[in-house]
Amino acid sequence: MKLKNLLSTLAMGAVVLMLGCSKDDDTDLNLAPTIISSNPTNNAVDVVLNKIIAVTFNEAMNPLTINTSTFIVMQGTNAVSGVVDYSESTATFNPTNTLSAETIYTATITTGAEDLAGKALAADKVWSFTTGLLPDDISPEITLTDPVNNAEDLLRSKIITAEFSEEMDPLTINTATFIVMQGTNTVSGVVDYSGTIATFTPTNSLIAAAVYTATLTTEAKDLAGNALAADKVWSFTTEAASAGLAVVDLGTAGNYAILAKTAINNNPTSNITGDLGLSPAATSYVTGLSLTDFTGYATSAQVTGKIFAADMAAPTAINLTTSVENMITAYNDASGRPTPDFLELGTGNLGGKTLVPGLYKWTSTVTLPSDVTISGGANDVWIFQISGDLNMSAAVNVTLEGGAQAKNIFWQVAGEATFGATSHFEGIILSMTGITFQTGASFNGRALAQTAVILDGNVITAP
Repeated sequence: MKLKNLLSTLAMGAVVLMLGCSKDDDTDLNLAPTIISSNPTNNAVDVVLNKIIAVTFNEAMNPLTINTSTFIVMQGTNAVSGVVDYSESTATFNPTNTLSAETIYTATITTGAEDLAGKALAADKVWSFTTGLLPDDISPEITLTDPVNNAEDLLRSKIITAEFSEEMDPLTINTATFIVMQGTNTVSGVVDYSGTIATFTPTNSLIAAAVYTATLTTEAKDLAGNALAADKVWSFTTEAASAGLAVVDLGTAGNYAILAKTAINNNPTSNITGDLGLSPAATSYVTGLSLTDFTGYATSAQVTGKIFAADMAAPTAINLTTSVENMITAYNDASGRPTPDFLELGTGNLGGKTLVPGLYKWTSTVTLPSDVTISGGANDVWIFQISGDLNMSAAVNVTLEGGAQAKNIFWQVAGEATFGATSHFEGIILSMTGITFQTGASFNGRALAQTAVILDGNVITAP
């Protein structure tokens, strides 16, 4: 009897267990499929125009129910044509044509989409996205060149520029893509790019009355990688060489290696060849030279020549007044020469340049950070008009070649002229303000200042 009861109890338990499992299975079978992700996501922006739209379901679906009737894409009220595919729980809609730029699209998966058990989505799945800009596949153009094609009489300090129709990739604007030629010779220069403008700055002055050809090649590309459709080539001709500048007449100011108005200060020991003059300041403003007084002048062991000051015996004062007036007249002559051959050459940076004869003008400071060569014949003239300062770096040299002479080179400086330690300079300095030679600097020329000249163990030689 007990065995019969035990078997009955086990049988009832098995029935309950079977009924419970059946109930759970029925519950799973009744669940509707869902969409777990979409690509693009809802409210996505800047979607690419060749986008394939996709959704992923939480379970395998009946492929026959995933089609253009259940996967719909609209642009406003217009249906987008495309091909629908289904694989491994993911449905894709591949538009027949490229989507329109900056446009809102709406995608829908309808309740017609069913899983393998025939269960449909509980509700339509609807989401929207916005496309981005049209891809840039348009070649850039050059809208302007300076100089224009076939331009004539160009300044020999001309910076060559080209303006593009759009922003370019700066890495593609360089000396390999922006080339300037004079005949078969490549012109050396520096290429810069900013905004939409490329510039070519020649290292040295262009040759007079010569034809140059500038080229921007098809290796120049925009930010999207589009190249120029064809090389851009244009030509121009430089102006003829000037007939020749007249030298600046120094008058009696040319009698001095150093002439100043307010002071001549020396940190011993310097070696000066030529006379020194100071007016209207007195002898006491000549310092560091250990003067020995004579009638109307003084001498110094550091000077091969004589030193004159305004308070010395006649006719020294009168002579100095005339010389200072002549110095100012010479300054005004140099600064007033019209029609420069070279304007803003190197934007004031003369480092590494070779300077041919002519009239140069800058409206700012001029620097010599590295060696400079002045090249020309014995009778050629150079006039440099500088509205700012003249600054020469330490250990930099100005070298003359071809017979050029320091007496024919005139540096008119509105600001201060400063020459770095152990540097070497050539020419006549006409400064409205001060002239300073730093430790060990040497100078072949005349230092003519309307304020003070400062020396520090220098070698100064009048030409």
